[in-house]
Amino acid sequence: MAKSVNKVILLGNVGKDPEIRSTPGGVMVANFTLATSDRQKDPQGNWQDRTEWHNLVAFTRTAEIVRDYVKKGSKLYIEGKIQTRSWDDKDSGAKRYRTEIIVNDLSLLSGREEGSGGGQGGYSRAASSSSSTASFDQRPPAGAPDEYAQQAEISDDDIPF
Repeated sequence: MAKSVNKVILLGNVGKDPEIRSTPGGVMVANFTLATSDRQKDPQGNWQDRTEWHNLVAFTRTAEIVRDYVKKGSKLYIEGKIQTRSWDDKDSGAKRYRTEIIVNDLSLLSGREEGSGGGQGGYSRAASSSSSTASFDQRPPAGAPDEYAQQAEISDDDIPF
């Protein structure tokens, strides 16, 4: 079988506050939208901005990060994959489709005053600049059980050099 790639990279702003819920199995899910903009010339030679809206879904720890730090207007860097779901509409019976970005990695680019956490505590900035970057990757290490990956902590004493 030939190798294939399904990878999305987005840099944009959150359109509205994320919706947080849990599945019947207890998995936390965050749904939110991200706007990206592109500038193109129209037939008359005038620049036109075009905004594209993306539906994003985050699970488990990344959904917790979204819940705690992301709100309308937050600037985010996202890495993920495209997934399209389909279902039958309950009312009309018609086949419905929704294309979403499943978030694998999330970086918060807004400063606290710009929308990622407000005054509710949260992560602390290492530098005193006007913007912060915090990155969260929800993928567990290859071959490691999920419980171990969630509990493993490495301190400076664990590093052999």
